Amino acid sequence: MKSYLCAVGTANPDHKIPQMQASGFMADVLQFDAAEARKLAALYRVSGIENRYTVLEDYTRGNGSFEFFPNTADLEPFPQVAPRMQVYREQALPLSLKAIQNCLESNESLDLQQVTHLVTVSCTGMYAPGLDIEIIESLSLPTTIERTSVNFMGCYAAFNALKLANTICRSQPEANVLVVCTELCSLHFQKSKEHDHLVSNALFGDGAAAAWVSGKAPKGVSLAFEAFHCELMSSGKKDMAWHIGNFGFEMTLSAYIPDLIKKGIRQLSVNLLSRLNLDLPDIKWFAIHPGGRKILEAIEQELGIGRAENRFSYAVLRDYGNMSSATVLFVIKEVMKSLGPENDGERVLSFAFGPGLTMESMLLKINYV
Repeated sequence: MKSYLCAVGTANPDHKIPQMQASGFMADVLQFDAAEARKLAALYRVSGIENRYTVLEDYTRGNGSFEFFPNTADLEPFPQVAPRMQVYREQALPLSLKAIQNCLESNESLDLQQVTHLVTVSCTGMYAPGLDIEIIESLSLPTTIERTSVNFMGCYAAFNALKLANTICRSQPEANVLVVCTELCSLHFQKSKEHDHLVSNALFGDGAAAAWVSGKAPKGVSLAFEAFHCELMSSGKKDMAWHIGNFGFEMTLSAYIPDLIKKGIRQLSVNLLSRLNLDLPDIKWFAIHPGGRKILEAIEQELGIGRAENRFSYAVLRDYGNMSSATVLFVIKEVMKSLGPENDGERVLSFAFGPGLTMESMLLKINYV
């Protein structure tokens, strides 16, 4: 039995913030001197990001007109976890619904009433009864839908959700699985001059993505799941981590991550492709999670691919930044938009990375009906 990724929808909050404006905001609230502000601007300028989106309008305002952060020079008292989670609860549902609607619009054959399973994914907020139940209630979906939540796994979590959806559809041919990844990363701004926090603040934005997985291929383009492969690089355990602190969720993102990924990406690819007796030259399309510009460049160097082959990841990084688990689905959507009947049978190789250091890979076969 086969299963297919039939459609992907994406959504972002209303507040768009240019990258260099974000740099100015951070320099102001961190009370940087002129030299520190110049260094921060250089970090933001070379990130490969031009714009990001946020649910917090404060990032587009000057101090004195904040609604979420305190209107004090040092942002004290700095918001603790509870008010951040309150905003998550208010904003996660409408953004998720927007992504689901976009998914439905991408393929008119999809019918929400045919959904049998719902998988929600997030590492930036949690509550119960949760987002999964609110989605069902808001869309008047059958209350018999089977629900699973994938939480706190970071940027690679969409792969675990897709693996689950694939397993369900292969064992239950009539199943239709809706996967919804919703991340509000901007809620977790850390008021810290530590390099890891400065990098995290420079990369992450807010977004949601919805994916429809079915045992039946729809008309038009879809992607058949062929293989998954995961590897754990314990040597990078301390270089990418995600902890709940008193003032939000704290991301550790060291400068060594691109080198770690570079060391493992070729073997990860070989181990995946060898299952189908394929080699890298057999791959025409790439959907790589843009964890950062240096990560994309490291993968290109190691696999011998060019920026043109990796263009979809650069475009998503440029326009949205890193939106944790939702990001790779943004990339896959861009790939799918470029496919036609002439691409039937070609392959898409996809990667994502996260705490652990976890390296996920997935091989998809283009199907055009």
